[in-house]
Amino acid sequence: MQRTWRVTAARWAIALVWFYEGSWCKIWPGRADQRGIVGDVPLLPDWAVTAALVAIGLAEVAVGVWVLSGLWARSAALLQTVLVVAFNFGGLLFSPGRIAEPGRMLTQNLAFLALIWVVTWTVDA
Repeated sequence: MQRTWRVTAARWAIALVWFYEGSWCKIWPGRADQRGIVGDVPLLPDWAVTAALVAIGLAEVAVGVWVLSGLWARSAALLQTVLVVAFNFGGLLFSPGRIAEPGRMLTQNLAFLALIWVVTWTVDA
C-alpha cells in the first residue's frame, strides 16, 4: 500500500512537470523565452513558431498522461529521457543566450530524469 501511494505521488509529480511545461509554457499563455528558443531553430520560418510550440506543448501534455497511465513505464522513461536531452541540447545549441542559467537548467533536468528512472525501476522491481 505504501509503495503504491509513493509511486502514484511520484508519477503525479512527473506528470505535472510535463503538464506545466506543455500547457502553460508553450500553449497558453506561453512564455516569451520558450517562443524565442523555438524561434531560433534554424530553417523554422517565423510563421511556424506558434504551430511548433503548440505541437511541442501538446506532445508534452500527452507524455504527462502516459506517465499517469503507468503503461509501458520503461518506454515512457526512455522517451522522456530522449525529449529532455533533446530539448536541453537544442536550447543550448541554438539559443544559448536565452537560457539565463544553463547549469541550473541542466541540474534540475538531471534530478527530473533521476526521479523518472527511480519510479520506473520501482514499478518494474
